[in-house]
Amino acid sequence: MSISPRTPALALLALLLPSAAAGQASASPQAAQNQVVNRIIARERAVDRQITAFHPRVETYIQQLGPDRDRGATPVHDAYFLGILDLRGGVQDPLFTEASLGHLAHEFFPAGFAGMIMPDRTRFDQRHYRFSFQGRAFLGAVRCLMFDVAPLPGTAKGSFVGRIWVEDQSDTIVRFDGTYVPNPKHKYVHFDSWRMNLGPHLWLPVAVYSQENDQRTGWFSHIAFKAETRFWGYQLSAGRAQSSLTDMQVESDGQVSDQSATAHDRTPLGQQRAWELKAEDDVLARMQRAGLLAPPGPVDKVLATVVNNLEVTNNLSFDPEVRCRVLLTSPLESFTVGHTIVLSRGLIDVLPDEASLAMILAHELGHIALDHSINTDYAFDDRMMFPDAQSFARLRLSRTPAEEAAADQKGLAFLAHSPYKSQMASAGLFLEALQHAARGVPNLISPHLGNPLVLQGRLARMQALVASAPQLQVRNLKQIAALPLGARIVLDPWSDALSLLQAPAEALLSPRDKLTFEITPYLPYLEREPGAAEVLAGKNRP
Repeated sequence: MSISPRTPALALLALLLPSAAAGQASASPQAAQNQVVNRIIARERAVDRQITAFHPRVETYIQQLGPDRDRGATPVHDAYFLGILDLRGGVQDPLFTEASLGHLAHEFFPAGFAGMIMPDRTRFDQRHYRFSFQGRAFLGAVRCLMFDVAPLPGTAKGSFVGRIWVEDQSDTIVRFDGTYVPNPKHKYVHFDSWRMNLGPHLWLPVAVYSQENDQRTGWFSHIAFKAETRFWGYQLSAGRAQSSLTDMQVESDGQVSDQSATAHDRTPLGQQRAWELKAEDDVLARMQRAGLLAPPGPVDKVLATVVNNLEVTNNLSFDPEVRCRVLLTSPLESFTVGHTIVLSRGLIDVLPDEASLAMILAHELGHIALDHSINTDYAFDDRMMFPDAQSFARLRLSRTPAEEAAADQKGLAFLAHSPYKSQMASAGLFLEALQHAARGVPNLISPHLGNPLVLQGRLARMQALVASAPQLQVRNLKQIAALPLGARIVLDPWSDALSLLQAPAEALLSPRDKLTFEITPYLPYLEREPGAAEVLAGKNRP
């Protein structure tokens, strides 16, 4: 078999399994492996340059675990940070909000989790690492080569040790798990890092799952935790190249003239409503540009269907009509922007059924029915001129306690005349479970823009529904009060588009399987997909 620089990796590695009868020299397999490894190393450097060209949103959520009689372990504290990945000059992480770490501040820092998207940015080569071929495997539909990687003696502390999976077409590392060799100045954790194909030869980080369970040995002998870091908004940085003024065209067969007519005029009330709608649209557009709000999509339509059920059965009519959108972050929250209801991705994930979703939407519909309007100062365009990371500080969308109480009463009245009126026990059970878990997940229930669902350990919304709910029974496998994070929504990390998870539900075998409000490992089904139209067209390609 002849070997050339373009020989497929799998064909090269076939030389690693010579038969004894063939009597092949042992140098041939090693030479083949060295050639493959050198291509992997070169490709990893190219991936580093590609990733550096993007500035996705990066969200890390950590749950510290404590022993639980029924569930084995349960969250007893949490930490959260949301930022913008910037690899220029090292791993940086401009934050949207100050990192909420509490007593975990001395254990974790944001850039540490963001840095787990590369095995080693400076020393990943055969002078510093030993690569050992371990076979082939499929990750979803992508065929991969597996190598165990370990630092050679004398390599600096903080070097990667673990396994890499390399897809066999462009020699790109698409998954790696392991840890970093301990350094007396740092505490390293075990992690599983994933990349997805978002365009031709474009594999970008999408998630990192971290976990430490051994409380007897190691750096984290005093703490057990699990964490997930998610990346999205790649198209934001890819699509912000300024378009040429030559794209602007004015087509006219003759002299441009004023075509306005009296019928196009607005009444004073019409102008007021148009101004309010402009403020609403400006806020939504700014949130989407910041990578905080998903573009309109199928999940919005599901929410709108439930809203429509509430409107029809209560003879409600709104002008402009009520819209629904999804905030891309994990903390549980909902709020209104004018006549638009916004629910966070995390909140939709953990709601157990449609009745619980209707409860959340009914409360927000109450705000709209009571004309709790948006601050129309946002209609001035200069109000939207701020850096993305200042979005939460610049946008004030929470309500007063009096407005929240009034929306509760209005929402309860809507539910009493809705198709969901006989299903409010499950909604109350969700609230009961939320209040029960709140002490262990304070950052999960701390909203970015809206009002909290639980405040100082007590329900702050729709509390009347708890009275009709059954008692919370953790051991009862038939009682599902709330779901884990990631149970409903699938996020496209390139376009920020959302879809509903299509996987069938799994049978529960023990109370531990409920995973209420918990993080779970991230194990995606990898496929080769074009992903982004801009990349396919050759535009903004790094």
